[in-house]
Amino acid sequence: MVTNTRPAAKPAPHSFFCPCPRGMEAALAEELAEIGALSGTLSVHQQVPGGVHCSGTLRDAWRMNLHSRIASRILMRMAHAGYLTENDIYDLALAQPWEDWFSVHHTIRIDVTAIKSPLRSLEFTTLKIKDAICDRFREQFQERPSVDTKTPDMRIVGFLDARSFTLYLDTSGEALFKRGWRMETGDAPLRENLAAGLLRVAGWKPGMPLLDPMCGSGTILIEAAQMLAGIPPGAKRDFAFEKFHDFDAAAWREIKGSVKPNPLPTEPTIFGSDISGDMVAITRNNLNKAGILFEVPLKQIEAQEVRPPTETPGLMVTNPPYGERIGVRGDAALPTDELFTAFFSAFGTTLKQRFAGWQIFLFSADFTLPKLLRLKEARKTPFFNGALECRLFRFDMVAGFNRREEAKPKLPSA
Repeated sequence: MVTNTRPAAKPAPHSFFCPCPRGMEAALAEELAEIGALSGTLSVHQQVPGGVHCSGTLRDAWRMNLHSRIASRILMRMAHAGYLTENDIYDLALAQPWEDWFSVHHTIRIDVTAIKSPLRSLEFTTLKIKDAICDRFREQFQERPSVDTKTPDMRIVGFLDARSFTLYLDTSGEALFKRGWRMETGDAPLRENLAAGLLRVAGWKPGMPLLDPMCGSGTILIEAAQMLAGIPPGAKRDFAFEKFHDFDAAAWREIKGSVKPNPLPTEPTIFGSDISGDMVAITRNNLNKAGILFEVPLKQIEAQEVRPPTETPGLMVTNPPYGERIGVRGDAALPTDELFTAFFSAFGTTLKQRFAGWQIFLFSADFTLPKLLRLKEARKTPFFNGALECRLFRFDMVAGFNRREEAKPKLPSA
């Protein structure tokens, strides 16, 4: 009897695009390479403004969704072709085997973005893609999927440039910065994937002392604490790929079950504070919901009054607030811009007097921040917080600052 000794066929590779906050592309590519080392089948390719192209198996998409802290979504490429009119886009969408991935009973949403596209209306293009998908289902099943723009089961994403069109099926569902733990926020909270990217760009590693003296609802602290604990960012949420046809729930449980938490630290290394007691309480609640089982010391204190929480110098990473939060305990008679200037002047003095040896990373849309602090930045890295252009300023607090400032009178708190 002759037996078939050919090895089992390897899963067909898929092309993926992982969007991220603009400016975080290199950090995301580095992170994806680390995730790829877990499987050996994920390959990282080109970085482009706003994301990273890669390829691998469908299970690599599962791993990226589970482990990536910086990606906004994991998009699986369905088709790519040139186009001249909306009818070309309709034909391409109609030709795709959507029924292989989801059923007519799943709800859908279509999103289209474009750069230098000659087409006049993205809304009309979006409608043509929706019509094509619905027409394909109607031809085969005499039914069509319903549209749900708020909580769809499946998201289809189209991207146009001047000559070509790409169709993606979103494997993530809700955006990946929605980790599943955030219940309470302050005003304009930093998105989780942006906070994680800032920590990576700053060079923070678990075990290094970290201080956020303007922690708000705690996003930077919680991202760092989950890294320290070994908790994947996707551990507490669901994903769209779990609704795909032929989803292997047992294999997914095995991938999640292979993640082992790190030993709990014996001494605190992550510290936070905020001028607002309400924000400190929200941060504490969010830490609990994020599954952090070790102590993250928090204080209610004005940022210009903080002191290093450890004898070993570390990193300060923070997103300074604006407006009302700066003035919570300020002089109500002072205009906001004067409070703003006084606050950063005092905060700069605190950094020079107390934080010798520390690296300070401030993320802000205010490009005059070094001047307000009276400090010279060692580096400034451009990023985007949504559409808002920002900078991550790095200040290296050398020991000489302390000696020069000791003879000067201390500025009063703002």
